[in-house]
Amino acid sequence: MSETPPERRPDQKPIKCVLVAAGKYHDIDFARLEILKLLAEDDRIRVRVFEDYENLEAIRNADILISYTCDLLPSEAAQKNIQNFVKNGGQYFALHGTNSVLKFLEDGRVDAPDDMPTFVDTLGSRFLSHPPIIPFTVDNAQPDHPLVKDIPSFETVDEQYLVETRAEIDVLLDTEYNGEDDISGFVHSDIKKSRHPVFYIRKMGKGAVLYLTMGHCRGHYDMDPVLDWWPEVDRSGWQQPIIYDLLRRGIKWCCQPAIAKF
Repeated sequence: MSETPPERRPDQKPIKCVLVAAGKYHDIDFARLEILKLLAEDDRIRVRVFEDYENLEAIRNADILISYTCDLLPSEAAQKNIQNFVKNGGQYFALHGTNSVLKFLEDGRVDAPDDMPTFVDTLGSRFLSHPPIIPFTVDNAQPDHPLVKDIPSFETVDEQYLVETRAEIDVLLDTEYNGEDDISGFVHSDIKKSRHPVFYIRKMGKGAVLYLTMGHCRGHYDMDPVLDWWPEVDRSGWQQPIIYDLLRRGIKWCCQPAIAKF
């Protein structure tokens, strides 16, 4: 005679997650695998993986959305769908180049045009440029906030994202661009000494976006079609435990509202 399985608690309900991992100029395979391994640490999370934002139904029915993309433009319908997902209570964890559009110009510079305004409005920021991958300091802007509690200022080697803020955001970690490191390779190269968010929350309606700009990675084949071979494998901030700590905290933050719905 089989035993009756124990009744599940609310926090044992499955959490539906959509992961969008795709784009250019980054080792998407590496990032996708690392994120999936972190999601697998919580067996409540059931993941569907896509290469774009166009499965509107999957995103609409998800509890949490996570993206690691670069130069991946959602259609207007997909942009509005993501915005409605957040407004209706969805939790969206956006990583690294999600807010970027990149165009390589004939003069060798890189433009970051404002080609996905609805999406950028939802994300709360738009990528403009970054200095070369060199060490920079990340500071804790809200030491008492649960998402960054007990995280001191730290030095990392990553892409220091310089962004245009497009909505009211709650900055958790930030960095100061010194105004001197070379960004002449970008069209948006007139940025003066200023502070830029590294980890922030953008509330919208009943839901919210959590954005982490760290997390650059690139393999030998990831600059195609600009270059057919990149000489070094870049793992940047992924070589430090801090990024995994922040990702784990972000995933937990995403899951809490999903649990509360049951």
